[in-house]
Amino acid sequence: MDALTSPVTISRHGAVAVVRIDHPPVNALSKGVRQGLLDAVRALDADAAVSALVLSGGPGRFVAGADLREMALPPDAPFLPEVVGALEACTKPVVAALDGAALGGGCEIALACDVRLGSPTALVGLTETRLGLIPGAGGTQRLARLVGVAQAIALVCEGRVLKAGEALSLGLLDAVAEGDLLAEAIARAPSEAKRRLSALPAPAGDPAAAEAAAAKALKGAKGVPAIAEAIRVIKASRDGDFASGLAAERAAFLALRESPEAKALRHLFLAEREAVKVPGLEGAKARPLASLAVIGAGTMGAGIAVALLDAGYPVTLVERDATAAQAGVERIDAVYARQVKSNRIDEARKAERLARLTPSSDYAALADADLIVEAAFEDQAVKTDIFGRLDRIAKQGAVLATNTSYLDLDAIAAATARPQDVVGLHFFAPANIMKLLEVVKATHTAPDVLATALALAKKMGKQPVVAGNCDGFIGNRIYAVYRRHAEYLVEDGAAPEAVDAALEAFGFAMGIFAVSDMSGLDIAYAMRMRRAATRDPNERYVAIADALVEAGRLGRKTGAGWYAYDAAGNRMPDAFVTRAIEQARAAKGIVPRAFTPADIQLRLLAVMANEGAKALAEGIALRASDIDLAFVHGYGFPRLKGGPMFAADTLGLPAILAEVQAAHATGGAGSEPAPLLLERAAAGGTFSDWRKAGAPMGGIQ
Repeated sequence: MDALTSPVTISRHGAVAVVRIDHPPVNALSKGVRQGLLDAVRALDADAAVSALVLSGGPGRFVAGADLREMALPPDAPFLPEVVGALEACTKPVVAALDGAALGGGCEIALACDVRLGSPTALVGLTETRLGLIPGAGGTQRLARLVGVAQAIALVCEGRVLKAGEALSLGLLDAVAEGDLLAEAIARAPSEAKRRLSALPAPAGDPAAAEAAAAKALKGAKGVPAIAEAIRVIKASRDGDFASGLAAERAAFLALRESPEAKALRHLFLAEREAVKVPGLEGAKARPLASLAVIGAGTMGAGIAVALLDAGYPVTLVERDATAAQAGVERIDAVYARQVKSNRIDEARKAERLARLTPSSDYAALADADLIVEAAFEDQAVKTDIFGRLDRIAKQGAVLATNTSYLDLDAIAAATARPQDVVGLHFFAPANIMKLLEVVKATHTAPDVLATALALAKKMGKQPVVAGNCDGFIGNRIYAVYRRHAEYLVEDGAAPEAVDAALEAFGFAMGIFAVSDMSGLDIAYAMRMRRAATRDPNERYVAIADALVEAGRLGRKTGAGWYAYDAAGNRMPDAFVTRAIEQARAAKGIVPRAFTPADIQLRLLAVMANEGAKALAEGIALRASDIDLAFVHGYGFPRLKGGPMFAADTLGLPAILAEVQAAHATGGAGSEPAPLLLERAAAGGTFSDWRKAGAPMGGIQ
C-alpha cells in the first residue's frame, strides 16, 4: 500500500520505531490497517537500526475491533491471524501502548505483543461472542495461557470489557502508565525481552472451576452457538499443542462468521450506529441540559425520573397534589431499594440520587427546567391541556417532550406557541430498564431539539430510534397489527397458549398474550375504543379481548386475563377464555382449523414486516434497520433473528409476500400487501437495501 495513503505510519525515536494506526474513528481493522501493520512489522523486523517496536493507536485509542462492514464482502488478504503471527514472530520486542479500546481483534493484536502498557482509560476485552463469533486470531489460546481456562471461559463467553485496573490485576496489562503513555512505552521498549504467550505451557488450573465456568456460560447463552464453540476451543488449549488450538479456533470462527445468528447480530450492531444518523441534523447542536423535570409520578413517570436521575440529572417531579407527588417519590425510592438489595448500587449512591429529586405539586416548579417530559394519562385532551400550561410556564428554549405512545404529536404541539420545541420521547416500561427510546419528530420539531433528544438518549444509555408522527409511531403501529393477527389466529383455531409457545420457540422471551396480560388488557382496550368510530368496517375485528376486559379480566394485575394466574404468578390456560373463544367462533360461524408452530411464526413475522414496509415507505421509519432495533430493544423480538425486517429479508420477500396475501384474505382492510413489499419482492431485493436503491426517506426529513 502507498505509504502516503496507508492508515499505518512509522516514526523513529532513536532505535525505537513507533508504529501508529490512524484510521478514525476507532482504528477498526480494515484491510488497509491489516496490510499497513503487516508491512510495517516485517520492514522493521528486517531493519538492523531498530531495536524495539511500540504499537500505538494514537491519543485515546488503540484498536476497537474488526471492520464489520467488511465481513459482508468476499474475504480479502491479509487476514488478522497473519498480522498477529507477524507481531509475535518479530525478533524484536513489541510494546503495545493501549490508550483506549483494545477490543476483539484489537485485544488479539495486543496479546500478540510482548508487553501491554495501558493508560488509566484503557479498555481490554475479547468481545466477539456479542456478535455471535469467537476470537479468530489466537485470542482464546493466548488468553487461556495468560489467565487460565476458567477465567478465559468467563471473559470470552461474557464478552467482558475490562477497565485498566481489572485488566492489570488479571495480567492482561503489564502496567498502567499514569503519565505520558507513549513516552513511557518508548522508554521501556529497548529493555524489554520477548515474551510470547504462545510459548507458555498449556494452562493448568482447577478442572472443576473450568466446568463451573462453562456451565454458567451455557446457562446464559440464550441460544448463541458461539458460546459452546468458545468453551470447546478454550478447553482445547489444555492439550498443549498451540498450533492445533489455533487451527480449531480459526475453523470455528470461520464457520460461525457465516451463521445466521452472527449475521443477525452484526446487522444489529451496525444498525445501532446508523440509527443516530438523521437527515437534517448535520451541524445541529444539542441544547444544554442542566435541570430536567417529569410531569406525572405514576409507574411510567417514576421510571422516567429514575432513568434521568441515573444519568446524573437533577429532576423535578410534578404531580397534581402533594399526596400524589409523595407517592411518586416512594415509587422511586422502592426502585432504588430493590437495586440496593440486589447489590447493583449501595446506600450512598441511592441517597445521592434521591437527593437530586425534588417533588412538587406546583407547575411553577417547572419554570427553570431545560427539558420537561410529560408522562400523564394517555389521553389527547389531558396532554394538550398540559402542554398549554407548559407554554405559559416553561422558559424560552426549554424542550417540551411527551411520552405519548399513540397520540398525534402535532396536535399536542399545536397547544403551544412553540411547536418547534416539542418532541416525542416514548419510553418503554419499565422506563429505567428498557433500552429503547422512540424519539418522535413532529412536523415542526427543530433540528436542535431532535439533536437534544438523541444526546439525552445517549446520556441515559438508551437506544434511540427516530420516528415520524402517526398513530402508534413505529413500534406500537406495527405491534397493533401483530396483536390483531395473533387474535385472528386464535379465532380461527389456535389456542392462545399455542400462539405464545410458537413465539417463544421462535425466540421471544414471552408470547404476545402473556405480554398483554403483563401490560394490562385495559391499555389496548382503551386504544381500540378510541379508534372504534374511525375503524374501517371492512377490517376484521376480534372482540374476544374486549369480552375479557368487560368481565374484569385485565391481566396479571387482576389475577386473570388471557390466562389465569395462581398466587405465585404462574400462568395457566383458563376455561373462561376457552368459552369466550368458542362463543366468538360460533357467532361468526368459524370452523376452527389447526396451525403448526411454523404456520404461526410465519404469519406473525409476515404481517410485522408488511406493516414495517408501509411505515418505511411513508417515512415514519428512516430505514428498515431502525424498525429492527425498535422491535429487538422494545418488544422482545429475538436478537438472533435480527429484527422483523432483517428476518423477512433472510427468509426471502417472495415467501413473505405470499404469506401476507394469505393474511389479507383473513384480515381484510388494513392487511393489504404494502406496495414496497410488492416492489421489493418483484425486484428480488430486500428491505435492508431499499435506501441504496435510491428510494426517498419520506416524512421524517
